[in-house]
Amino acid sequence: MDMEKQVLVWRFWMDAKYYGPSKSKISRQFFRYVIIGLLNNFLGFSLYLFMTYLWSSPKVTMTLLYSVGALIGFFANRRFTFSHDSRIGVAGMRYVFAQLLGYLLNLSLLLLFVDWLGFAHQLVQAVAIVVVAIFLFVLLRFFVFAQQPPNNVEVRL
Repeated sequence: MDMEKQVLVWRFWMDAKYYGPSKSKISRQFFRYVIIGLLNNFLGFSLYLFMTYLWSSPKVTMTLLYSVGALIGFFANRRFTFSHDSRIGVAGMRYVFAQLLGYLLNLSLLLLFVDWLGFAHQLVQAVAIVVVAIFLFVLLRFFVFAQQPPNNVEVRL
């Protein structure tokens, strides 16, 4: 009986190793997105803390740093995360729209939790980074950098 269990465990492990979610395209994309996001947001959040400590308001600082981070994120995620090689125009316009939605979500979280509910802006911004990042991954994956069918393939609905 022990040998049968070992064989089942081994077979499950091998199947998971080769066919499991760690090898799927979306898992690889999410992993790459997280790596880029960690690098981009670590620097951005450090600057956010520094700038708000010295002189600036949280919302002004978030607006400035969000814009810079979004620009860096476009080029890094376009190539490294989603391997998008189509024209930059349509993807660029969709990216601006997605980032605008992400910005409005971030601003709304700051307004609600800092201005209205009185939470510390540092904590709210740290949580907002994670919430907005997940929201943006979905938009980037399925809207901005979605794989387009080849021109010679007919798509029927």
